[in-house]
Amino acid sequence: MDDMLQVHDANQPVIFGIRHLSPAGAWHLRELLDKLMPELVLIEGPSDFSEEIVCLPDKNTKPPIAIMAYTSEPPVRTILYPFARYSPEYQAVLWAHENRRECRFIDLPSGIFLALSGCEDRDENTGEEKWAVYDKLSGLSGDDSHETFWERTLEHSSDAAGYWKGAEVFGRNLRGLTARKDSSYAETVVREAYMKRQIKEAVDSGIQPEKIVVVTGAYHVEGLESSTPPLSDEELKGLPYVETQKTLMPYSYYRMSSRSGYGAGNKAPAYYDLLWEGFQRGEASYAARSYLSRLAAWQRKNGNMVSSAEVIEAVRLSFSLAGLRGYNLPALRDLRDAAVTCIGHGRLGEIAMAVADTEIGTTIGFLPQGTSRTSIQNDFYRQLDELNLKRYFSVTADDLRLDLREKLGVKSQKAAFMDLERSFFLHRLRVLGISFVSFSPGQQERATWAENWVLRWTPEAEIEIVEAQLKGDTVLLAAAFQMKEEAENGGSIASVAKIIEQSFLCGMPETAAYATSVLQKIAVDAASVEEIAETARQLSLVIQYGSIRKISSEPLVPILKQLFLRACLLLPGCCICDDNASHGLVQSIGILNETAVCHEFLPAERWVNVMKEIADRDDLNTKVSGYAAAVLLERGELSNEELELKVERRLSKGVPADLGAGWFEGFSMKNRYALIIRTSLWESLDKYLDTLDDEEFKRALLFLRRAFADFTSADKDAIAENLGEIWHLDTQETSVEEGLSQESQVMLDELDEFDFGDI
Repeated sequence: MDDMLQVHDANQPVIFGIRHLSPAGAWHLRELLDKLMPELVLIEGPSDFSEEIVCLPDKNTKPPIAIMAYTSEPPVRTILYPFARYSPEYQAVLWAHENRRECRFIDLPSGIFLALSGCEDRDENTGEEKWAVYDKLSGLSGDDSHETFWERTLEHSSDAAGYWKGAEVFGRNLRGLTARKDSSYAETVVREAYMKRQIKEAVDSGIQPEKIVVVTGAYHVEGLESSTPPLSDEELKGLPYVETQKTLMPYSYYRMSSRSGYGAGNKAPAYYDLLWEGFQRGEASYAARSYLSRLAAWQRKNGNMVSSAEVIEAVRLSFSLAGLRGYNLPALRDLRDAAVTCIGHGRLGEIAMAVADTEIGTTIGFLPQGTSRTSIQNDFYRQLDELNLKRYFSVTADDLRLDLREKLGVKSQKAAFMDLERSFFLHRLRVLGISFVSFSPGQQERATWAENWVLRWTPEAEIEIVEAQLKGDTVLLAAAFQMKEEAENGGSIASVAKIIEQSFLCGMPETAAYATSVLQKIAVDAASVEEIAETARQLSLVIQYGSIRKISSEPLVPILKQLFLRACLLLPGCCICDDNASHGLVQSIGILNETAVCHEFLPAERWVNVMKEIADRDDLNTKVSGYAAAVLLERGELSNEELELKVERRLSKGVPADLGAGWFEGFSMKNRYALIIRTSLWESLDKYLDTLDDEEFKRALLFLRRAFADFTSADKDAIAENLGEIWHLDTQETSVEEGLSQESQVMLDELDEFDFGDI
């Protein structure tokens, strides 16, 4: 390092080129800072982020963390700067804090960054030319990627001067091969001119150049050392600018591995953390030994046997692989190859999960309360704490089951309704599209007091929370704004009813009242039966669980009555349709029938009369008529005599195959047990099928196969027993469990190629 400093121009600041997520760079930078003890440390990063620096050295701050800026007006665009504990920039800030030296960022302000880029989640160094050079470098070095080349030559460097010089040479050559060819080069020139302006201002303030250390990406070293002038006042005023807000946020190694904010790449952040630990311990081989031992530990923990001998052999093999390429220490590629060979028995798939855990990990950062956050972030974390949900702040998905009923025997009202308040909070996050929460329908779908959730924290969720700031200062206000806007722009009764449902789920009576008024205005307009049915379903659910959520649903009752009566008027006419449209109508009838069963205030007699009309008429789609008959049978409105007459009429000789079988398909969609035990029904179906010729029979099979598709094996076996009685066969001969004969199976397979015409 002394040699490097001796040739350095004393009239210029010391510029240390690094890679943005580099353990070796962080370690050797601290060595340089300890030696020089500069008065000022300047770091590449948006200059308006400097005020956030004071939060980084807090003893309660746990990397990885990120500084994010976002536009104040929609559409929201963001720029993100993540820091791991081994980031050179982060260590430079810590060093300055520990040694009471001034430290600040010197790159373009975030408002100019976002105005220039005009894109979301902007990444630096994403130019196509750079990646082409990286690919060539991989080929020339004989390694699998430029990542491996960088690790071998620089991350394993134990000499500060070697890293300093190596990074500079790397950046200089990369720049020479891509300058003026890279799509982001013009922006790079502007950025470097601004950074030179910041350096000049520091010198003009009276700080000697040799007392200034500049920490920047290796690519920018040549640009900052060049003779090009700094950005002038006039040029600075001419740059575009947008208003931005800034926030600090926890980050994760998972996010860092998938998409580095700097574009420099860090696909194995947990492994790089081991490299950093090795520098701190003074053990060059620490990362190699720890990688393989941790991978083996993960395998053992998850039930896969790994012996100590296999780990030892893997360590030896990794060093041998590195030696074959002329290196003293194994790179990640060597370690993974050794692990596959010795621990995975030659198969990556056998250790894939262990590799992911060891290379990426589940580490997530933490920021103490009081750090720079938006108001909605503060509200989110406050509620996370009050509702005892902080333990779910993890990158590992956790299940949460809620019981919304009042807890009896607890000491406080807060405890009595804790799960209900949790539900309100989680549903509000769901409305805002915050990916931290995922609603999971439970097994007890009718149990309106029970909810199942899956919670998993990601940095993306934090970004989503920040973006929601534009909708309101708190989670509640933002959710209210979101639903009000959707209600005003919804247009359809089903979409507005969905908002009413969400309002009740969120525990927001004012929003529910507003959406109800919107629904009342548009409910008078014509709508399809399918839309009316979906709206009725949503309103019915709200009315059912309204009491448990402590919100009155009385205003919804007259609206549901109005919609139900309209459906009764429209249904018969809509049933004059083709087979494609019948599927949606059958679903709608099912929804409306369930709604009528759930609410006594709906006119049951009117509904039964509509079902009778649809079941009796011959000019309607037979599948829908069959389903209407099934509804009547389920409700006890169809006697055995009436059923026999309908079956005889619908499955009689001369009725076209598609009509008869279509009716049976619709009829068999409900009350399966009641159908199975009626031998007379199967006698009628058997007689009907006997009247069909071969071609008609094949046409009928299209509907019959569909009708029986959802029947269980036990159901089919019971039906087969009924047919056995009709045909005077024993149980063994008709059992479905025994399987089809080869001849029968061939016949069914031929149906796949049968031309059913325009059925």
